[in-house]
Amino acid sequence: MNAITARRSLDAMLAGISSALLAERDDPSAAVAAVLGVHAADPMLLIGHDCPCRAEGYVRHLLHEDASQGWAVAALVWRPGQMSPIHAHKAWCAVGIHRGHLTETFYAPGVDPDRPVQTAAVLRRPGDTSHGPARPDAIHRLANLGNETAVSIHAYGLPYARFCTDLNRVFPA
Repeated sequence: MNAITARRSLDAMLAGISSALLAERDDPSAAVAAVLGVHAADPMLLIGHDCPCRAEGYVRHLLHEDASQGWAVAALVWRPGQMSPIHAHKAWCAVGIHRGHLTETFYAPGVDPDRPVQTAAVLRRPGDTSHGPARPDAIHRLANLGNETAVSIHAYGLPYARFCTDLNRVFPA
């Protein structure tokens, strides 16, 4: 397996995302998730990309950005026990599992607006997807509750430079 074949895999996924964004302008999250479902578990997808993990928490690695169109794709690497904060997105998002397993926990707004209430949890395996619009009541958390490193592919309706400041509304744990 060579770098050219690997690049074609990533290029095919990015072309699919671009097409989905053109077709679904209002909320493309479901259409982008469908594309991720086709490509995320491809073992060639990240060949040639250095995506190390870190002990302090999950880490994002930029795979592609189209700042002019306002979207980006990143690989997130999760060591066992690592999890995102409980959050809602301020931009549409779509997630596909590349390797390992992640548990996605869903929440509903609670009586106290800063304390959402857990409603469900789903185990996500390679090739599984999830998505959501930019909505303050679409609250979730991703966690690696397994014993091996997991990698997920995330597409967001936001340039990469704004991920840390404008992507999530974070809730206290």
